[in-house]
Amino acid sequence: MSRPTRRTLLASGAACLAAPYVARAAEPDFRLKFGNIVSGDHPLNVAMGRVRDRVARETDGKVIIELFPKNQLGSDADMLSQLRSGALELFAQTGVLMSTLVPVASISGVGFAFPTYDKVWEALDGPLGRHVRGAFEKANLVCMEKSYNHGFRQTTSSTKPIRTPNDFNGFKIRVPPSPLWTSMFKSFGAAPVSIPWAETYSAMQTRIADGLEQPLIGLLVDKMYEVQKYCSLTNHMWDGFWVLANRKAWERIPPNLRDILERNINEEALVQRREVEHMNATLQSKLQTLGLQFFEVENAAFRERLVSSGFYQEWRKRYGDEAWGLLEATTGKLG
Repeated sequence: MSRPTRRTLLASGAACLAAPYVARAAEPDFRLKFGNIVSGDHPLNVAMGRVRDRVARETDGKVIIELFPKNQLGSDADMLSQLRSGALELFAQTGVLMSTLVPVASISGVGFAFPTYDKVWEALDGPLGRHVRGAFEKANLVCMEKSYNHGFRQTTSSTKPIRTPNDFNGFKIRVPPSPLWTSMFKSFGAAPVSIPWAETYSAMQTRIADGLEQPLIGLLVDKMYEVQKYCSLTNHMWDGFWVLANRKAWERIPPNLRDILERNINEEALVQRREVEHMNATLQSKLQTLGLQFFEVENAAFRERLVSSGFYQEWRKRYGDEAWGLLEATTGKLG
């Protein structure tokens, strides 16, 4: 089977959002809103469009998922509030941004922890992932077993390429509202500015910040190449999405239908992971044609800065020895 191309994935994403499968004319027994902050043509929403269609077929239209991408239901903080209250049934969010509610959820984003995707999945599909999902359960949320992929994050700038840790000195970089991100970039001497993703494009236009960091797929689908000039391949952290459900809404669904929903979400995650890996591996040439200049960096120097600054020791204390031990069981000693 041939690999999906960026063109076919984005085209299928538009089709998935525009033309959902209709299993029957009758009103469904369960209508579930699925909200997230990324664009409709992001592979997360392409994949969830496929989930929606299969769930509709397999439940004979009893369970219908409605997709609301790109902050249509509000900011990430708004949607988290809606999820907790039951106004939103399903929500996809990164572990780092969910750390405002579940602090250990951000552990998958520790800087320079994972060298490869294989190590990411080993950790998140293994004991570390079970630990994080258990923390979501304690927060009264249902967390699907398999996380979705966003990719390794890179650093972009409108002013200069970032090649060494010293290039971050005084650099105003947009980061999501997260203590982990802020702490890491302060360790490099940068001046992180917390800005929600929906406001990032305009923030780059108005120079509220000099640069940002994001996987290549995010730079493409949200057109950040229009407001950034340089991209340094720092691979400084992996990022992905947990799919979460409001507990009361989830438990109202009969077990047989719930099993269909959960199985399809988890199975599609495995497909989506491979799609994003392939896309992020091939997007550099596309983004170059759109104006981004790329720079390779030696990330060992960045990791050494995190060791010498005490970043790893600080976050080990914050997460606790149990969670940190589960992380290092996959990554090896971090510092």
